[in-house]
Amino acid sequence: MAQRTLSRRERLERTIHGQATDRVPVALWRHFPGDDQDPGSLAAVIAAFQREYDFDFVKVTPASSFCVKDWGVDDVWNGNGEGTRDYTRRAIAAPDEWTRLPRLDPTRGHLGAQLRCLELLRATFADETPFIQTIFSPLAQARNLAGGDAALVHLRRYPDALKAGLETITATTIDFIEAAKPCNIGGIFYAQNHATYRLLSEVEYLEFARPYDLRVLEAAKDLWLNVLHLHGNEIMFDLIADYPAAVVNWHDRETLPSLADGLKKVKGAACGGVRQWETLVRGTPGDVRRECADALRQTGGRRFILGTGCVTPIVAPTGNIRAVREAVEKELKVMGN
Repeated sequence: MAQRTLSRRERLERTIHGQATDRVPVALWRHFPGDDQDPGSLAAVIAAFQREYDFDFVKVTPASSFCVKDWGVDDVWNGNGEGTRDYTRRAIAAPDEWTRLPRLDPTRGHLGAQLRCLELLRATFADETPFIQTIFSPLAQARNLAGGDAALVHLRRYPDALKAGLETITATTIDFIEAAKPCNIGGIFYAQNHATYRLLSEVEYLEFARPYDLRVLEAAKDLWLNVLHLHGNEIMFDLIADYPAAVVNWHDRETLPSLADGLKKVKGAACGGVRQWETLVRGTPGDVRRECADALRQTGGRRFILGTGCVTPIVAPTGNIRAVREAVEKELKVMGN
């Protein structure tokens, strides 16, 4: 007897727990430069993207500056192919300024605007489509406040000052998550950009990232679809494998571990399988289908969500995006049997 078609939430929950489903879940997400400067415009284009491709969950992707603009940064979009913006003004110049960073009210300013975007999406998606809010780690926010090089200098030369700032950022981030919960978010997309040997040593990560990560994830523990994203190459996968997240997403085609090996180390599901640029942008639909099929072979179609290791570039051909979505209906449909 054929299995009934599951709701998106049922499909995702069964996948997270390693249970049989009607098909592999699939999700891609992208930036929307320009539209991400207004909560109504951002909600509208996110909803349109979802109507076009019908993914199993929606990642709400504002500009990375949404959580730090109220501290005084500014940025501009200069045509980046991923849709990200370049910072033109930083809020932290001297180390002692970390100690004066104020705790923000999540209902005001740019944080409040992002809450309005979530409220609009709640009205649009109701209970039919799970959506999750992007949350940047405290250390990633600190880097955006001071600039990458300056933040690392402060971490190594003025650790106590930076930690004071991280305390404020963490408290503000937790306040925002609590304010976002009534918007019916299914979880958070927790972006950790520093779990990489290219930026930190393991000792530095354990001191300046992990404790704050765990406090933020603890605040989100009552949400069911928390996704942990490890950005970059040479990642410290073993240091985060025990993080309390339902899904782990990383650049599996570009850095170790592979999907198969990573899945052995996490309790929930893995998300990935398709390269952002080499395949999704520069490849053909046939290339996309071949990578999707290989991802299925690596995971056996269990505890797996088909996607990419990061955002879908805004220059990705429509046909390639559609090929990812169609793969779970064609090549991958048998995985739940």
